[in-house]
Amino acid sequence: MSEVYKMHPCNACKMYPCPYYFNQPITNLDLQKQFSSESDLYYDDPEVDAPIKLKDYGREPFVVNIEEATKQNDAFRTALWTGRHLQLTLMSIKVGEDIGLEIHPNLDQFIRIEEGQGIVKMGDKKDRLDFQESVQDDFAFIIPAGKWHNLVNTGKKPLKLYSIYAPPQHPFSTVHETKADAQAAEEHND
Repeated sequence: MSEVYKMHPCNACKMYPCPYYFNQPITNLDLQKQFSSESDLYYDDPEVDAPIKLKDYGREPFVVNIEEATKQNDAFRTALWTGRHLQLTLMSIKVGEDIGLEIHPNLDQFIRIEEGQGIVKMGDKKDRLDFQESVQDDFAFIIPAGKWHNLVNTGKKPLKLYSIYAPPQHPFSTVHETKADAQAAEEHND
């Protein structure tokens, strides 16, 4: 075990030993043989190219290609994972549409854009959204609890994004095919 942790060879520390340690790679030949290019099961799996079933997988361990799932989603909102303290939803905002001006008094929200472009607006008052930024593919932004916010699609194709709420915002298995469906559900819940 003493061979795994060695002093970092640092040229800047000629007088004193460098306090930084590093781990040497550990080789497992059995794993290398099992996953070599000749027998790599991952790439031979027919389900790898299959579409992702978009449903709520909540409260179970879950792994997903989030970029592919997000781009595959055509519904305005689809809950992909709902737990006790966190929720992952996928959204597709049509050209010229927006999420809708809203506020979440008791939760923080993370949004990442996977495809498209838009403008995110936030503020402390419904009629004073003094924070405004352009967003596009690979951009992320965070909405603190208690901030009014909206996201407008300014591009020429649907704006595909995923959103993480902590704690969850929507009921388990929520699917809103359109923005009108989402608005009707929110009015019903109020």
